[in-house]
Amino acid sequence: MAQAQKHADRDRTVDAFEEAVNMTAARLEKWLATEESKSVGQSDGGGESVGHASGRRIVGLLRTKRGDLSDGDLAHMRKVVGYVHRHVKQRPGGDVTDTRWRYSLMNWGHDPLN
Repeated sequence: MAQAQKHADRDRTVDAFEEAVNMTAARLEKWLATEESKSVGQSDGGGESVGHASGRRIVGLLRTKRGDLSDGDLAHMRKVVGYVHRHVKQRPGGDVTDTRWRYSLMNWGHDPLN
Protein backbone atom coordinates (compact mmCIF):
# COMPACT_ATOMS: atom_id res chain seq x y z
CA MET A 1 0.00 0.00 0.00
CA ALA A 2 1.31 3.42 -0.91
CA GLN A 3 2.38 5.62 2.00
CA ALA A 4 -0.15 8.33 1.12
CA GLN A 5 -2.98 5.75 1.08
CA LYS A 6 -1.86 4.36 4.44
CA HIS A 7 -1.93 7.84 5.98
CA ALA A 8 -5.37 8.51 4.50
CA ASP A 9 -6.70 5.23 5.96
CA ARG A 10 -5.18 6.08 9.35
CA ASP A 11 -6.76 9.54 9.28
CA ARG A 12 -10.20 8.14 8.34
CA THR A 13 -10.00 5.60 11.16
CA VAL A 14 -8.96 8.17 13.75
CA ASP A 15 -11.59 10.67 12.57
CA ALA A 16 -14.35 8.03 12.78
CA PHE A 17 -13.12 7.02 16.25
CA GLU A 18 -13.10 10.63 17.45
CA GLU A 19 -16.65 11.05 16.15
CA ALA A 20 -17.92 7.83 17.80
CA VAL A 21 -16.15 8.32 21.13
CA ASN A 22 -17.72 11.41 22.66
CA MET A 23 -16.40 11.00 26.21
CA THR A 24 -13.07 12.41 27.37
CA ALA A 25 -10.40 10.09 28.74
CA ALA A 26 -10.96 11.48 32.25
CA ARG A 27 -14.75 11.08 32.10
CA LEU A 28 -14.50 7.55 30.69
CA GLU A 29 -11.93 6.57 33.32
CA LYS A 30 -14.22 7.87 36.07
CA TRP A 31 -17.21 6.04 34.54
CA LEU A 32 -15.31 2.73 34.34
CA ALA A 33 -14.78 2.85 38.12
CA THR A 34 -18.55 2.82 38.80
CA GLU A 35 -20.67 -0.19 39.70
CA GLU A 36 -23.01 0.66 36.80
CA SER A 37 -20.14 0.32 34.37
CA LYS A 38 -19.05 -3.01 35.83
CA SER A 39 -22.63 -4.35 35.83
CA VAL A 40 -23.08 -4.59 32.06
CA GLY A 41 -21.56 -6.46 29.16
CA GLN A 42 -20.53 -9.97 28.24
CA SER A 43 -17.73 -11.67 30.12
CA ASP A 44 -16.20 -15.11 30.16
CA GLY A 45 -16.50 -16.79 33.53
CA GLY A 46 -17.55 -13.73 35.53
CA GLY A 47 -14.43 -11.68 34.85
CA GLU A 48 -14.21 -8.24 33.31
CA SER A 49 -16.64 -7.69 30.45
CA VAL A 50 -15.43 -7.16 26.89
CA GLY A 51 -16.83 -3.62 26.88
CA HIS A 52 -15.20 -2.71 30.19
CA ALA A 53 -11.80 -3.94 28.97
CA SER A 54 -12.35 -2.02 25.73
CA GLY A 55 -13.12 1.11 27.74
CA ARG A 56 -9.79 0.84 29.54
CA ARG A 57 -8.05 0.53 26.18
CA ILE A 58 -10.01 3.50 24.80
CA VAL A 59 -8.76 5.66 27.70
CA GLY A 60 -5.22 4.86 26.57
CA LEU A 61 -6.05 5.53 22.92
CA LEU A 62 -7.53 8.92 23.78
CA ARG A 63 -4.23 9.80 25.46
CA THR A 64 -2.09 8.63 22.55
CA LYS A 65 -0.89 11.03 19.86
CA ARG A 66 -2.18 10.25 16.39
CA GLY A 67 1.32 9.60 15.06
CA ASP A 68 2.09 7.12 17.86
CA LEU A 69 -0.86 4.81 17.16
CA SER A 70 0.05 1.23 16.24
CA ASP A 71 -1.72 -0.97 13.71
CA GLY A 72 -3.28 -2.79 16.69
CA ASP A 73 -4.54 0.52 18.06
CA LEU A 74 -6.13 1.37 14.72
CA ALA A 75 -7.77 -2.07 14.57
CA HIS A 76 -9.28 -1.52 18.01
CA MET A 77 -10.47 1.94 16.97
CA ARG A 78 -12.30 0.36 14.01
CA LYS A 79 -13.87 -2.20 16.40
CA VAL A 80 -15.07 0.64 18.67
CA VAL A 81 -16.57 2.55 15.74
CA GLY A 82 -18.42 -0.56 14.56
CA TYR A 83 -19.75 -1.32 18.04
CA VAL A 84 -20.97 2.24 18.62
CA HIS A 85 -22.65 2.48 15.20
CA ARG A 86 -24.43 -0.88 15.62
CA HIS A 87 -25.66 -0.22 19.14
CA VAL A 88 -26.80 3.37 18.59
CA LYS A 89 -29.23 1.94 15.99
CA GLN A 90 -30.71 -0.33 18.69
CA ARG A 91 -31.81 2.54 20.93
CA PRO A 92 -34.75 1.49 23.09
CA GLY A 93 -37.82 3.68 23.44
CA GLY A 94 -38.35 6.04 26.33
CA ASP A 95 -35.87 7.56 28.73
CA VAL A 96 -32.50 5.82 28.33
CA THR A 97 -30.73 7.62 31.18
CA ASP A 98 -30.47 4.60 33.52
CA THR A 99 -30.48 1.73 31.03
CA ARG A 100 -28.10 -1.14 30.39
CA TRP A 101 -28.09 -0.03 26.73
CA ARG A 102 -26.63 3.38 27.66
CA TYR A 103 -24.21 1.90 30.19
CA SER A 104 -22.86 -0.53 27.59
CA LEU A 105 -22.31 2.27 25.09
CA MET A 106 -20.59 4.36 27.74
CA ASN A 107 -18.16 1.50 28.41
CA TRP A 108 -17.19 1.88 24.76
CA GLY A 109 -16.69 5.66 25.18
CA HIS A 110 -20.00 6.88 23.75
CA ASP A 111 -22.63 8.56 25.88
CA PRO A 112 -25.81 8.77 23.78
CA LEU A 113 -27.04 11.62 25.96
CA ASN A 114 -24.12 13.89 24.99
